[in-house]
Amino acid sequence: MSTPVVNIWDARTPGARSTSSKAPASDETWRLEEFRAQGTAWVYYSSPEQKHLRRPVILADGFSMGASSLDMLWDGMENGQYPFVSKLREQGFDVILLGFDERSASILDNTEVAIGCIRKAIAEREGSAKLTVGGFSMGGLVTRYALAKMETDKEEHETSTYLSYDTPHRGAWLPIAVQAFAHFVKDNWGDIPVYGEHLSRFSHMVNSAAARQLLRWHIATVGAEAGQDQERTDFLEALERVGTWPQRPRLLGVANGVGTGVGNGIPAGTPAMISHGEHLGGTHLDTQAEGNPVVVAQLCKAGDRPIDVSTSHIPDIDGAPGGLFPEAALLPGRPANFGTAAMLVELLEGQAPELVYNATTFVPTVSAVATGDIDNRDTLYGKVDRDSSELHDFACAGDNQGHTVMTEELGQWIVDQLR
Repeated sequence: MSTPVVNIWDARTPGARSTSSKAPASDETWRLEEFRAQGTAWVYYSSPEQKHLRRPVILADGFSMGASSLDMLWDGMENGQYPFVSKLREQGFDVILLGFDERSASILDNTEVAIGCIRKAIAEREGSAKLTVGGFSMGGLVTRYALAKMETDKEEHETSTYLSYDTPHRGAWLPIAVQAFAHFVKDNWGDIPVYGEHLSRFSHMVNSAAARQLLRWHIATVGAEAGQDQERTDFLEALERVGTWPQRPRLLGVANGVGTGVGNGIPAGTPAMISHGEHLGGTHLDTQAEGNPVVVAQLCKAGDRPIDVSTSHIPDIDGAPGGLFPEAALLPGRPANFGTAAMLVELLEGQAPELVYNATTFVPTVSAVATGDIDNRDTLYGKVDRDSSELHDFACAGDNQGHTVMTEELGQWIVDQLR
């Protein structure tokens, strides 16, 4: 399984292992200080002799905690299977990597940063070439809303193409079992410091404004009923008020999942992680199964009664076609796909849990290409219907791969579309 580009559990705390390489110095760096949010844009001209933008392509970062890292963005886009930034620059495009000071802030707030970046690109541009504007994962939603809002406000965005890369247009999925476990750890051991942070960090991430807006099903506490958070409802209503989509650009998107309806092989209702330690012994997180209700986790603390976590009316979405979510490591020396839940267990127990499945579909294919809602199992596991997509064109991956992984297949499709 490939390592994700936009890593939603990237903590970047002291002592954390980093796999990213150093990005080259940008030709320009823009500091974007907007009313409700701040960010930074790093500009790379298509050729060394350039002094001004000519054909701008703005690519926005996705969800995590804290500030965007240029090194991480560059590493994911350039140093994997396909050198995406280089390929764009070879075609004469100037690449603008857009980061946010707080990636877990409200999408509506970070939209202001994206609008500021679009305005700056127009002001700095030499000539009249139209912009390409989009982003990875959440970045695709930020820029989608930004362009639509500018149109609603009668502001010219000078954009001919909108692009999303494995963006959860119809919602993202983080297992309720994992959410509950993050809250369980916070409630019982949240003040324990790890590399300058506390173990409550992961619960705070789940409950951040952006996470509540992205996730189709969310719980704020261990015992809460899984459902759509009010933050998501408000965001969708805000999106409707600006027309849902920008109307002027061509709308393009790619999915890291297949469009054939073939799942990733993760079975439903099966233990994914089991702890045998002294403090959490008996704790298990299961893959999501259909049912009303169905137990998806049992959380155990020594000396206390076990807590069952149940869901109702949620399809077996872990195994659905889509961009996979391998969780990143905070522990030095652990592999990149060492899960967050498993990491928390090892920190508390001093030993690794039994880890059966360490991934889940994070952005179902039908969400990334905007062809259907993710509530319905038949839609989730059905062949993608191109005619029902809200995008003008899209591409699906040849296999179910890591969320936002840059592949030659998807990267080249985008470059061909922009030529």
